Amino acid sequence: MKLTYYGHSCFLVETGGKRLLFDPFVSGNPLATGLDVNAIRCDYIFPTHAHRDHIGDLETVARNNPEALIVGIWEISTYYSSKGLRTHPMNKGGWWAFDFGRVKMVQAVHSSVFPDGTPGGEPAGFVIDSPDGVLYVAGDTALTMDMQLIPMTCPTLDAAILPVGSNFTMDYADALIASDFIRCDRIIGCHYDTFGFIKIDHKEAVSTFAESRKELILMDLGETLEL
Repeated sequence: MKLTYYGHSCFLVETGGKRLLFDPFVSGNPLATGLDVNAIRCDYIFPTHAHRDHIGDLETVARNNPEALIVGIWEISTYYSSKGLRTHPMNKGGWWAFDFGRVKMVQAVHSSVFPDGTPGGEPAGFVIDSPDGVLYVAGDTALTMDMQLIPMTCPTLDAAILPVGSNFTMDYADALIASDFIRCDRIIGCHYDTFGFIKIDHKEAVSTFAESRKELILMDLGETLEL
């Protein structure tokens, strides 16, 4: 499983021979001016919720990749299907098998509304279970006790992408607790530094995890990581 970081909460995950894009927001990110959203190629798009900083480039990416399938909660799926895009609706609960592996939509505690005011349903996270590994993508969320259900209902995680920026989501101290809840010691941070409200001290965040013998990875924009 290979991850490429496009900034904020946007990751490309290559697994099972397919390319999965999470939360496409590149062109509106002031830190990502060196990245070209039109160069992104993917087979699936996974929006965790409908806020602009998670779906800002979704339609651009979808139209550049006309065979790509958008996998989202019911309200997000119907919103994009009404625009003629390919979608697969899900909701929180069971698994669905795709050609790269299976996916479970899980709880997130946040809000969700499209930039035009259309309700986006509830926010969500995803657990990706593929032959290459198991990855939890939390999306924007506060720390929640429901995270303890993930190791009870999913295979052992190889890594998890958790928000660490605070103010709108968990901070890195809460993300450390979340790592205990999900029983995963390899955490990839997201949703930090992009805007003034979510600037973090990288050294302190990484050392906080290291003190608990856990790993917090803060990727550089455009960086690729093999899991």
